[in-house]
Amino acid sequence: MMETALATGLAELGLDLEAPVQRQLCRFAQAVLEQNRVMNLTAITEPDQVARLHLLDSLTLLKTADLAGKRVIDVGCGAGFPGVPLKIACPQIDLTLLDSLGKRVNWLQTILPQMGVQARCVAARAEEAVSACRETYDIATSRAVARLNILLELTAPFVKVGGYVLAMKGAAAREELAEAKNAVARLGLQVEKIQEFPIGGAAHGVVVLKKVKPTPPQYPRRYAKIKQSPL
Repeated sequence: MMETALATGLAELGLDLEAPVQRQLCRFAQAVLEQNRVMNLTAITEPDQVARLHLLDSLTLLKTADLAGKRVIDVGCGAGFPGVPLKIACPQIDLTLLDSLGKRVNWLQTILPQMGVQARCVAARAEEAVSACRETYDIATSRAVARLNILLELTAPFVKVGGYVLAMKGAAAREELAEAKNAVARLGLQVEKIQEFPIGGAAHGVVVLKKVKPTPPQYPRRYAKIKQSPL
């Protein structure tokens, strides 16, 4: 059921992935569901919904930007979405998975080598981790972490000038972008487009922002401060 839903969705998105790649994507998704029995990784447990709302949703980024050969950081990666499916589908990505929850990161460090997936797994808060790798990534992406005006302060500092923030959002993408205009300007970003993908009847939007100048050194602030007074 997962395999069928994945194959159907890939055709709808116009993505051509070979059968072994599709099988590997489903293997990873099954591993998430198995681990979910002992660790809170996902509220979505129906195999066809996992294919649509985790795998296909993640893979929309392949239609949004050229990721091959790029340094990509998945900020607040959770169970590994979107980063792991992207790496499986495009092994040329140099991937870092960042999450503040150590047990999730430990699980990813254990399972990914078993899947033949190479990624750097880092357990840290985004606003603390950035000090060691500020403006060194081509692309920062994130999904289901925070509203856009908060999320941009956590992701933009990782990205080098000329790189991109790819913020994965649902139907509220345009509303959140309107709310984040000040954050976009202050953080050295410029909106390039919102790309929308209908998957399983639901709207999935990717907000594409280009880094046009360095992010001022005072950002990111501590998370409590970001949340208390978003830019």
